[in-house]
Amino acid sequence: MNAYAPALVFFAVAGLAPLVVRDAFLLDSLVLILLWGAAAAAWNIAGGYAGQVSLGHAAFFGLGAYATALLGTRWDISPWIGLVVGAVIATATGFIIGFLSNRLRGPYFVLGTIAFSQVLLLGASRWRGFTAGSEGIPVPFRPGLWTLGLADKRFWVWIVLGLAVLVYLVQVYLERSRRGFQLRAVREDEDAALSLGVPARHLKVAAIAVSAAFTSACGALWTQYVGFVDPTYVFSLDLSVRFTLAAILGGLGTALGPFLGAVLVTAVETYLRAQFGGIGAKFVGIYLILYGGALILMVRFAPQGLVGWIGERVRRRAGARATA
Repeated sequence: MNAYAPALVFFAVAGLAPLVVRDAFLLDSLVLILLWGAAAAAWNIAGGYAGQVSLGHAAFFGLGAYATALLGTRWDISPWIGLVVGAVIATATGFIIGFLSNRLRGPYFVLGTIAFSQVLLLGASRWRGFTAGSEGIPVPFRPGLWTLGLADKRFWVWIVLGLAVLVYLVQVYLERSRRGFQLRAVREDEDAALSLGVPARHLKVAAIAVSAAFTSACGALWTQYVGFVDPTYVFSLDLSVRFTLAAILGGLGTALGPFLGAVLVTAVETYLRAQFGGIGAKFVGIYLILYGGALILMVRFAPQGLVGWIGERVRRRAGARATA
């Protein structure tokens, strides 16, 4: 139980914060932290536990975003139904990608996922008759829970928190179940796992499909929260890198790590954007340089991620007390 105490504290604080916090900026930051944390945790299912490192996960995010936006604007269908439809499409797509790329490993798999996301980016940008092309789709605000037209950000915190907890529980299952141990065996040495009778290929495909479904759900909620979907953003490589970095910085293959990584990434990005984002055309994007430098330092001095770094210091302190 003690191993999961930090996660209980994290989610409890996130759930209780809207009861005492009224500042719109802080609530917005909390929504984004939980949303990006859930997306990074979804990526972690495939990249952290199964070893299927993907830099094209924005494809699944974009599928969920477009499914919700198109169903809502064209046929007036509830975004909750759009979320389910997007998750089904993303799951089917994940199965297809998993089977087609089953023989790809390492950098070849990474390149394959990047190529797939870029194909969707080009398709969404050029198919103006259906997706409105690069102009994007504005999502109309329709008040009500069924239409996710919620002006109060506190409700958004609780909705996104529900998704975040669900993805976290899936990761906990992978940490404790037989399937999870098999996935880790595949991650460490696929050939050895196959020789022991582990259905490596089927497990990898299933991990990608589950990861795709949750990533799509994040895209659907993001679209309703922001009120706009743009192909150059939802299918971008930058977005895929965001998921990957949050999971790596927090701790690959750990249930809480992606959420801690999302806290770090969102906080650092928000601060640097505020400080350096508008200091003149000559220095446009300088905050991205500093942001990248901060990430390099983090990876250099805590390669095991925040979860591992914090755990190591807790163990050292406990050992020092025991010997004192």
